[in-house]
Amino acid sequence: MQLINRSISNKADKNNHLVEKLALAATALLGAGAHSQDYVKDAADLASEWNIAASSLLYSEIDRVSAAEFIISGNKDFHDTGNFDFKIVLDTLTGSSPNGAIEQNTAQTFTRPSGGEEGEITIQQYTIGANTTPLDDAFQDLRVQSSFNWIDSFSEDYRYSMGGNFSKELDYTSVSANLGLEKDLFQKNTTLSIGFSGGSDSYEPTAGIPDPMQPMLFRRDFSSRSRFTRAFKATRGNLSGSISTSEVLLGWTQVVSRRMLTQFNLGISNSSGYLNDPFKVISLLNTQGAVQEYIYEGRPDQRTKKTFFALTKYHLEESVFDLSYRYMTDDWNIQSHTFDTHWLFFTDSGDFWQPHFRFYHQSAADFYTPFLVQGNPVPTYATSDYRVGEMDAVTLGLKYGMQLANNHRFEMRLEYYTQSPIKANQPTGIANLDGLDLYPKVNAIIFQMSYYL
Repeated sequence: MQLINRSISNKADKNNHLVEKLALAATALLGAGAHSQDYVKDAADLASEWNIAASSLLYSEIDRVSAAEFIISGNKDFHDTGNFDFKIVLDTLTGSSPNGAIEQNTAQTFTRPSGGEEGEITIQQYTIGANTTPLDDAFQDLRVQSSFNWIDSFSEDYRYSMGGNFSKELDYTSVSANLGLEKDLFQKNTTLSIGFSGGSDSYEPTAGIPDPMQPMLFRRDFSSRSRFTRAFKATRGNLSGSISTSEVLLGWTQVVSRRMLTQFNLGISNSSGYLNDPFKVISLLNTQGAVQEYIYEGRPDQRTKKTFFALTKYHLEESVFDLSYRYMTDDWNIQSHTFDTHWLFFTDSGDFWQPHFRFYHQSAADFYTPFLVQGNPVPTYATSDYRVGEMDAVTLGLKYGMQLANNHRFEMRLEYYTQSPIKANQPTGIANLDGLDLYPKVNAIIFQMSYYL
């Protein structure tokens, strides 16, 4: 459920009705799918105009990936009840990305995910120094995304929404669509909603997709180019992989009082198909802690997630405070808890300040392991990807919004993000791992600027 973000562009007057201010501040956080009542004071003036926003975002992990994102978005009212919104996003990513292997006391050499050899398959290798987290320093990607959504009423108390999304990366394509229905009750103080979405994604990496739990191959281990090529192709049975997704979301939004708004969502989603990350490997160690091989990860081809979301917003004298909680559980045995809060302070001039704090914790997937041990049976599924391992993450941030002439607005947001992996599912009885950073932290800076016309 999502409240449409239009009324925040009107000048914040401290004499405005409290419910109007509350609805104004409620727009930015609520999830995907449905839309509740739009409290726009000057709807008649906005109906004939496009509301356009342009944003740029910089995301930089220390010594890792950096991303630059450029966004154009807009919405327009049609007749008395319809609204159309769109978004176009361009992302560029560069830097170094963890490949899943662990640190060693000696240098390590890897074949890049595209694999290869001279001629038919171009070989690319890179070496990581001793006591260093293995990162592929040639990581780069470009993503273009476009989305739209239409919402309209077909009676006084019923609304529907429909939309679509298309995203294209260098080796990844995603297409999805959504449909939602809302019902207002009790003089529009209560809104019930249901939303459906479905999508299809596909991987098409260079040189194909590595088969799960197969070793990374090196040209040095084969007597001829042709033998290496045949062995390499044998470990990559598919040139592409696809994913199908579907989701159902139930929502309830309640205006409790002139000062208080609450929301509750229940969701269930399913993904099936190629759910591996084709660029991640796992270190296979002997009992002395030395790497013997690198194994491409393997994950189940099904994942079902269930989510619960609750949010409340409360208007104080000249500020709006919100607090939300999200719980997720899935059949990979990952459970996550997210606490998120913002505090929006208005000024007499119409500007605002908004501190932000977010805490996130998740448990590890059943098949997560930082490494494998030689001599043990090779598991059906395994990954060392920290994103499905146990972790804590904290975000601290501040947003400032400045009201400009002609009802324009400028915003800046600066946030610091830190992610702390936690030891989980680590095999025992392995020597010589002391002093190695098996669970490196991730620290990032996020800076965004937005201009609303």
